Amino acid sequence: MNVYSCLEQVREKQPLVHHLTNWVTIFDCAQVVKSFGASPVMAHAIEEVADMASLASALVLNIGTLTPEFIDSMKKAALAANAKSIPIVLDVCGAGATKLRDDMCFKLLNETRISIIKGNASEIARIAGEQVNTKGVDSGEVESDLKSIAAKLAEARECVVVVTGKEDIISDGVNCLSVKNGHEVMGRVVGTGCMAASVIGTFAGAVPGNLIEAAAAGLCCFEVAAELAVKNGAGPGTFTGKLFDEVYLLDKAKIEAMQKVEKCAATTL
Repeated sequence: MNVYSCLEQVREKQPLVHHLTNWVTIFDCAQVVKSFGASPVMAHAIEEVADMASLASALVLNIGTLTPEFIDSMKKAALAANAKSIPIVLDVCGAGATKLRDDMCFKLLNETRISIIKGNASEIARIAGEQVNTKGVDSGEVESDLKSIAAKLAEARECVVVVTGKEDIISDGVNCLSVKNGHEVMGRVVGTGCMAASVIGTFAGAVPGNLIEAAAAGLCCFEVAAELAVKNGAGPGTFTGKLFDEVYLLDKAKIEAMQKVEKCAATTL
């Protein structure tokens, strides 16, 4: 696939990406979107979320710091986005850790149309019905085949499923892509998972007709930038700033030399 072409579309279209997201990482999510050349907006108030979602190219929902009232705002924004066929990314942050998180994820999935479900291995496995535990918002152990879990969930929910990790898996239930870029330092920095959801939303807003490739391209670009940030000396304390610089400086030569996007082997549903 042509990863750089997707990045060009982001920079050309400058999509507006509406977030209802994690308060812990909200600045980093906004900045990574801005570094890619798109426009972030973080409108949470229930009185305005529908209006803002209707203006956006994509909507990103992240339950990292959820409350029931916050979920009501997410649902209202999602229904407004559904009415205009605007792609929605749901980051199921912490699913599998508590009953409240599980219940709120299923409320959004059952009462709105989600375009892309994103999470780590145990979060996605829990949403797919597996009996797993998530360590707060960090991934727990999953024994089942992740490609199969992603494909089954994508088919059941009629959406794209993204499983992030050492190897990212992106499935629409029929097709499967893997992204093997990134660096282990990302697991030591707060916010990389939330930023990944924002990046997926950014690329979905620019390439709405092919969400599986949009998600894969976004993750690839984000993770190539992460590799470059580490190469230039970033540890956990300086990583985020260098990451934003490397996102901004991405070009065709860097992406084509470093991208690791492949089609997955066929998965039996």
